[in-house]
Amino acid sequence: MAQIEVRALRPEDASWVEDFIRQRWGAAEVVAHGMVYHPQHLPGFVARVGGQPVGLVTYHVQEAACEIVTLDSSRPGEGIGTALVAAVKRAAQEAGCRRLWLITTNDNLNALRFYQRRGFTLAAVHPNAAAEARRLKPEIPLIGEYGIPIRDELELEMEI
Repeated sequence: MAQIEVRALRPEDASWVEDFIRQRWGAAEVVAHGMVYHPQHLPGFVARVGGQPVGLVTYHVQEAACEIVTLDSSRPGEGIGTALVAAVKRAAQEAGCRRLWLITTNDNLNALRFYQRRGFTLAAVHPNAAAEARRLKPEIPLIGEYGIPIRDELELEMEI
């Protein structure tokens, strides 16, 4: 397995982050729990293998909680997502956070598997939250992974 280098995002990474998010999420904006995020303006980390970017995580700290806003790897199964979550967890601890959390949608079975295997637990279900999110970001599809209708937001968390 190739060596994964993880480093903090820098201001000069903003256009790459915006392009990467647009490719992976269908738009430059991300909507969760009624909030619109612009990941290119958030703190985060980029994972690189052989000098090429292969993953991205962005996050938002508020009080004693750190929210993972986006997490993507262009090479699943190689430890990139795990390395990025570990980087955010360290940053959150250094910021004095006691909770690391995130939102995903009910169709995202791969994310549910990934996060639970890394110690996150289901904290809340927000029924029909995707309808509100679509008002803010119409690009959110009606049908998601595995042909599952996208309806609910699922909140996962871990104490740190």
